[in-house]
Amino acid sequence: MATWDLSGTRHHVFICNGGSCMKHGGEAVTQTIRKAIAEKGADSLIHTTRTRCNGRCEDACVVIAYPQGIWYRGVTPEACADIIAHLLDEEEVRSPQVSYTYNCTEGLVFSEEVATGTKK
Repeated sequence: MATWDLSGTRHHVFICNGGSCMKHGGEAVTQTIRKAIAEKGADSLIHTTRTRCNGRCEDACVVIAYPQGIWYRGVTPEACADIIAHLLDEEEVRSPQVSYTYNCTEGLVFSEEVATGTKK
């Protein structure tokens, strides 16, 4: 196991590798996101972590970016470069795949056309 020096890291991307997400291409999404980061020379700026289930199986494959607090749904390998470009401030978030965004006063706010889920 590696212990990374995360000094200077500006973004943390969580990639769901739970059961439903893996059935919907989670491994390919994981590898494509990591490749996009490397191609942009952004390994020191963006750290990735594989997670287990994030509780949004209907939205598989799920990718979450912090500190922005953006939750992406239905992520495919084709969408990965756009997600990384947004994190590097090269593009605005315009993705229909955004399911939640974080608001300091309201917490996570879901986008239209997203399954709201069961209350906890």
